[in-house]
Amino acid sequence: MSRYILILLIAVSLSSCGARTGGSQGDGDTLHLKYASLLTIVKYESYTEVSIRNPWKEGMLLHSYILVPRHIALPSNLPHGTIVRTPVSRAAVFTTVHCSLLTTIGRGANIVGVADLKYIKIPYIQEQVRQGHIADCGSGMNPDIEKIVDVNPDIVMLSPFENSGGFGKLEEINVPLVECAEYMENSPLARAEWMKFYGMLFGEEQRTDSLFAVVDSSYHALQQQVKQAGVGRSVLIDKMVGSVWYVPGGHSTLGQMIQDAGGRYAWADDEHSGSLSLPFEMVLERAGDAEVWMYRYSSDHQQTYHELLSDYFGYRQLQAFASKNVYGCNVEQTRFYEESPFRPDYLLSDFIQILHPGIPNTQPLRYYQKLHE
Repeated sequence: MSRYILILLIAVSLSSCGARTGGSQGDGDTLHLKYASLLTIVKYESYTEVSIRNPWKEGMLLHSYILVPRHIALPSNLPHGTIVRTPVSRAAVFTTVHCSLLTTIGRGANIVGVADLKYIKIPYIQEQVRQGHIADCGSGMNPDIEKIVDVNPDIVMLSPFENSGGFGKLEEINVPLVECAEYMENSPLARAEWMKFYGMLFGEEQRTDSLFAVVDSSYHALQQQVKQAGVGRSVLIDKMVGSVWYVPGGHSTLGQMIQDAGGRYAWADDEHSGSLSLPFEMVLERAGDAEVWMYRYSSDHQQTYHELLSDYFGYRQLQAFASKNVYGCNVEQTRFYEESPFRPDYLLSDFIQILHPGIPNTQPLRYYQKLHE
């Protein structure tokens, strides 16, 4: 076990101990989480305390939530934290992935406002906005506060960012802000396990527990396939954005997924949980001989090798480009961002098929497609 992981476990343990002594009802029951390292959930008789560890400041908490059922009076002497009455009946949701999860667990009707509508590729949400049942609250970075107040949400679900400086006027409207930090977890299953927290918010704990059990089982079944198949092909991920190539770190969810799929990755030993900003020359030197290249893009049609080369002529130096082993994921025509964070088993299946082209009994590719000439 690395020193870094040990520190994280100690921090989570300490926050759990603090939660158990913070209430007035004796020791609570700490929910066993198999993978999530940023989340601690402790259940007491009349409330649940949810602590989110700050992924950017070691040993600090990002936020604490006190979930209190609506049908009971507010207990006295609650521990410090943002009080959320559950189940939540009205939510403003700023991210497409959480809109997708709520519709999956049958709580789409509880969404009353969204931000960044153009990025939400969910037909139900788009239609509800057109009909006026869901409010378009503008940009997630600068939302329309009046519209949010008008729809009277119980919570606002949004993603926190490092050094963001807070959420501005949103913090002044007296609506609990649920900071959805699962994207900072360092494994696909750890990220997906956060659905248990969101299920608690909406009174769907049993459903999300069952869904996660399916995801967990499916993911491990796919890993067993990989063990039998052996080592897969070497792979390069994503592409140039402007003048830099954002390469997933070895401890990112994509980096972990490459490892789980049996692929060989030039940055596997890197300890970053986010992405590295590298010039093309550095990527070429370290991973130019990768056998497969997988990247994401946004377009109204499937991209071709010619179009890819017109974006950046240097791509012709990559072995995968020369051998025509390039796979693109068109995020406009797939539900990559909507599904894969909470269904990493779907994405792992794609990775395995691409990195082990001879593996038997595989499902059709869901997100990535091999580029055409």
